[in-house]
Amino acid sequence: MSPNNRDTTDFGFQPIPTSEKVSRVAEVFHSVAPQYDIMNDIMSLGLHRLWKYFAVSQTQLQAGDHALDLAGGTGDMTKLLFKKVGKTGHVTLCDINRRMIESGRARLTNSNYIENITFAQANAETLPFIDHAFDGVVMSFGLRNVTNKMAVLAEIYRVLKTGKKMIILEFSTPTTIALKKIYDQYSFKIIPKIGAWVAKDKQSYQYLVESIRMHPDQDTLLNMIEASGFSRCGYHNLAGGIVAVHYGYKL
Repeated sequence: MSPNNRDTTDFGFQPIPTSEKVSRVAEVFHSVAPQYDIMNDIMSLGLHRLWKYFAVSQTQLQAGDHALDLAGGTGDMTKLLFKKVGKTGHVTLCDINRRMIESGRARLTNSNYIENITFAQANAETLPFIDHAFDGVVMSFGLRNVTNKMAVLAEIYRVLKTGKKMIILEFSTPTTIALKKIYDQYSFKIIPKIGAWVAKDKQSYQYLVESIRMHPDQDTLLNMIEASGFSRCGYHNLAGGIVAVHYGYKL
């Protein structure tokens, strides 16, 4: 990946001007928003729901807490977080993409989850929240799409209350060579074709596959989290490292 202080960054495997990444990623998610949830179910064979459930189970949120669902998209994690904090708590769904937020608002309203949920459109690198605002921050499958990962980690640290825990759920690096080979074949040969068939958008899903490969591996991301000031950090590998749940505490 291109260092964040340079004029270029990665958009999948393609180097682009850093100033263009936000708009390019926005185009991808604007395109995939209508079919985003069904594509997740198809591509992961439904496993993404178990991964999200596990990630939320690792938070230390309690009834009455205020949670931030960062890059919350269509609201899967918000639903799970709402169940943790209850009707005396609050969940803020924050995403940079208006169309994803609109899809999330519609899903949550139709599912009777709208009570005590706030929607915010914002860039994760410059969050519009006060310091120490949240009892927990969860970011699910969003970190790999940002331009400056360290800036996002710094913002998560800033808005998290002291003593509280953050969770990052993201695609990662398979732990065995055999699994990596199988996963690469599935990712590059099958997923773009599914995207073309279901979402009518092969190019966006080609980018999403490439963005996974460009994302830091487990230990690299762990070092980045620690460098951002978090303590007692670690990660859990899921599905043989295809997905990892990273965590850290603001102490």
